[in-house]
Amino acid sequence: MTRLFNDPAAFADEALEGFTAAHRRWVRPVTGGVVRATATPAGQVAVVIGGGSGHYPAFSGLVGRGLAHGAAVGNVFASPSARQIHSVATAAHAGGGVLLMYGNYAGDVLHFGQAAERLAADGVETRTFAVADDISSAGPEESAKRRGIAGDLPVFKAAAAAAEQGLPLEEVLRVAERAGARTRSFGIAFSGCTLPGADHPLFTVPEARMAVGLGIHGEPGIGEEALPTADEAARLLVETLLKELPEDVADPAGQRAAVILNGLGSVKYEELFVVYRRVAALLGDAGVEIVDPEVGELVTSFDMAGISLTLTWLDDRLEELWRAPADTPAYRKGALDAAEPDPDRASATAAARDTAVPAAPVVPAASDASRRAADTVLAALDAVARVVDAHADELGRIDAVAGDGDHGIGMRRGSTAAHRAAADAHGLGAGAGTVLTRAADAWADKAGGTSGALWGTILRSLGAALGDRDAPDAARVADGVAEASAAVRRLGGAEVGDKTMVDVLVPFADALAAATAEDLPLADAWDRAATTATAAAAGTADLLPRRGRARPHAEKSLGTPDAGAHSLALITRAVHGALLDHH
Repeated sequence: MTRLFNDPAAFADEALEGFTAAHRRWVRPVTGGVVRATATPAGQVAVVIGGGSGHYPAFSGLVGRGLAHGAAVGNVFASPSARQIHSVATAAHAGGGVLLMYGNYAGDVLHFGQAAERLAADGVETRTFAVADDISSAGPEESAKRRGIAGDLPVFKAAAAAAEQGLPLEEVLRVAERAGARTRSFGIAFSGCTLPGADHPLFTVPEARMAVGLGIHGEPGIGEEALPTADEAARLLVETLLKELPEDVADPAGQRAAVILNGLGSVKYEELFVVYRRVAALLGDAGVEIVDPEVGELVTSFDMAGISLTLTWLDDRLEELWRAPADTPAYRKGALDAAEPDPDRASATAAARDTAVPAAPVVPAASDASRRAADTVLAALDAVARVVDAHADELGRIDAVAGDGDHGIGMRRGSTAAHRAAADAHGLGAGAGTVLTRAADAWADKAGGTSGALWGTILRSLGAALGDRDAPDAARVADGVAEASAAVRRLGGAEVGDKTMVDVLVPFADALAAATAEDLPLADAWDRAATTATAAAAGTADLLPRRGRARPHAEKSLGTPDAGAHSLALITRAVHGALLDHH
């Protein structure tokens, strides 16, 4: 468990603050994460990586020459928001474009994709690449759906070393694609991990058993087996990975591989070495030449007791990039010439960071009618935060059945931040649209992950519909909810039947539109739609998930509603209460 923390909600920010204070030779803080403290040659591609906290040394510990130019750091086990990624990338950009790299998780895909769009709108040429190396999370025929785990490191390093060589953005991307296509990982765990402030782990493993095929966000394994000896664990890891070779590798004999034996948080280095001795022998027996192996903690999951093995099958070019020097707080290889800090560049990017994340306490002009409507919006957001807080543990338990169990934590962070930002904007005299927009940005920033991106989209769509000029009527609210429904489907790619929040959002939006078309008052129309939402959420218990972290454990989720669908239904009912109070 995590024993040393202050406010659990502040853990990620305080950890990043301490990290930058300890490693000023390598990194400097920017809004949303860190960038190199040393100068980047003009015109060099900036490789910007990122993901949630709780995985150190990924991702901030991998920033430095020879590796990443910057890292966007999200909350615990939650992707950074698009604003955070945009801020870090803007600070890291040296004129050669930006390659955004991250693990293949729905929240990261959404936020990094949004950030890429914003960077492109700024005139910054940007590409994205998701690492998908975990063979347990999907079969070879669906490799694009696999999670990114410890294979992040060799893929990040290949792309970054190519960037250091001065290659243009498209060629750096092609290197990342080549390294990703030749990287496979597989892991086992002996216990789950416990987040700061939590009193129980996200999952448990029975005595004398191990979970096979784990994720790095507290997701349970895809199966269980008897607790192995070190040699048995090594054999399982090696044999599993050797069963799936890259398409252009017919036989492991005579091949070269970068090998990473990764500790997930509480397996000691000596234990890793005991396992690695057998890993090395088994790979040698298979005819594999091991190149610059790494044994240690490289992508962790807080205090999880577990290990993973990664193989990156090398060709001459990938071997050159794998062997290339790097100098970061947590990963060093070879030797680089001394580099001096670049204070001019730090000053030059400060203005860009400030404009990337507006913080000035100024709100657009609003009509009296819109400010009165903002009273109701603020009350509704307060009701949302209270209902989420009351049900956070329940939402976590539902999510843990087949996912990682952090839905309640993330929703609590997001809804609390949204209400706080809305209250600040309301206090400055903002209209309903601005109050919702500020709440949307705060929810996305603090929650991160898939739910942060989607709830930010929902609130932003409502804010755009309500605006700051007029008193919104029921029809306008229904239009805003309909646009939110469409935007969530565009952004997340889910449809009704996939066992996601969309299974509630779509029928809720349709019911609200139908009720307002009958000229029902907003409170009455919302009541009818909320009843529809509650029934739709319950109906997700009979569905198998086709998206998100629950997909690899689809059968486990039968009989349990989707956590995102359930939380949305709870929220629609809570908002109805606020509408009645402000009728």
